[in-house]
Amino acid sequence: MSTVTRSNAISEEDYLAGELVSDVRHELIDGEIYAMSGAKATHNRISGNIFGEIRTQLKISNCDAFTADMKVKAGANYFYPDVLVDCSELDGEALFADSPSVIFEVLSRSTRKMDETVKKIAYLNIPTLEEYILVEQDFVDVEVFRKSDDWRSSHYFLGDQIELDSVDVKLDVEEIYARVKNQDMLEWVEARS
Repeated sequence: MSTVTRSNAISEEDYLAGELVSDVRHELIDGEIYAMSGAKATHNRISGNIFGEIRTQLKISNCDAFTADMKVKAGANYFYPDVLVDCSELDGEALFADSPSVIFEVLSRSTRKMDETVKKIAYLNIPTLEEYILVEQDFVDVEVFRKSDDWRSSHYFLGDQIELDSVDVKLDVEEIYARVKNQDMLEWVEARS
């Protein structure tokens, strides 16, 4: 995430109208808008792997998976999570989801603090959210927070399978990191050869 692009608070309505015509995505946090920077290939690979695995498993479900172009409304804030699952059967014209069941954020040095603090607090206050997942990109570690476990975290590593009970999806950690070339994955692939 980059710096604040305006110094005066902006209304939700003005923010949403501006996003319709902007070439750059922005998040609205406490009345301030923040321009979103582009992500590296590894980040996109992980997000795409997650989206692909979830989308395949949700084909016969009422739930939909969305990528980083769908906003989430959390209180008066709007964020662009890397992947989200919404089961409220969003209208085709919806600009944001306000009833997500699952949210994924892929961590990077520039987004870690925001994802682990501001966004986490906002997301965990969304009444419909059941699981919040933080995925490291520089090494293999998937941290899952579940409402059913009082938002305590569980960590998953290579060889583990993550069960998202709220949407009946299973994700192998190895699939999340497919084609990612961090040290953990390189050693995993080498050991299995």
